[in-house]
Amino acid sequence: MNRPAPPPTDDELHALIDGQLAPERHAELEDAVAHDPALAARVAAWRTQRDALRRLHGELLVEPVPAPLMNALDRSQARRGHWMRWGGMAAGVLVAFAAGWLGNAQWSMQRAASAQLARAPAMREFVHDASIAHAVYAPEKRHPVEVAASEQQHLVQWLSKRLDRPLKVPDLTAMGYTLVGGRLLPGESGARAQFMFEDAAGERITLYIGTLDSQAAAGTAASRETAFRFASEGPVPSFYWIDQGFGYAVAGKLPREVLLKLATLAYRDLS
Repeated sequence: MNRPAPPPTDDELHALIDGQLAPERHAELEDAVAHDPALAARVAAWRTQRDALRRLHGELLVEPVPAPLMNALDRSQARRGHWMRWGGMAAGVLVAFAAGWLGNAQWSMQRAASAQLARAPAMREFVHDASIAHAVYAPEKRHPVEVAASEQQHLVQWLSKRLDRPLKVPDLTAMGYTLVGGRLLPGESGARAQFMFEDAAGERITLYIGTLDSQAAAGTAASRETAFRFASEGPVPSFYWIDQGFGYAVAGKLPREVLLKLATLAYRDLS
């Protein structure tokens, strides 16, 4: 009699999702998933998480390998012949150490990725809202803002009250952008503020500010994420960051390097 196929393990399911499952086991798992709704739901959820991580960190795939790692690799290769002469015992110790170090690094990366994934849905929504708000209001000729820059003090006081947080308009004149004004917008976690800036050529960028829910802001209340993240999901790209439970996104139809400079200038002034 043919023995029934063993139930799939979590490791096998992950291998199936990542396309790394052994061929002889692939068909069995595909059949098991097709006939088990609960199993199919787990696989679909994990595929969604995998795709979310790839979208969130997709830019890392095209970044060059950091120079310190390349230098370490070069030194490692140069000393390889010397290490081989140490014999099996020394080589075994080295391999064991490297395996432990890499395993610890991989575990740390997995924890960081899991934490980031927990925040990802709320952050993606926040950044997408910032992009949509820019696309809706930046092209307006007569009514781009609710309160004009001529009433900047009133604008800041009004939005600070509605967001329940002291706000400040960053000075972007160093890059040729002056304040047009701002407006109040709705958000998933409360009120949002949008400040609009314009250069001499009429090109506009917006700074979108709002509270993030406790899950999205977890771990950021006590420290700032000084590294900006780039987002291209939406009508216009943006750079965003989190500071003490608040999200900030600078959006505009500009080259990535120019947008990063504006985001950096805004962050420094707001800090």
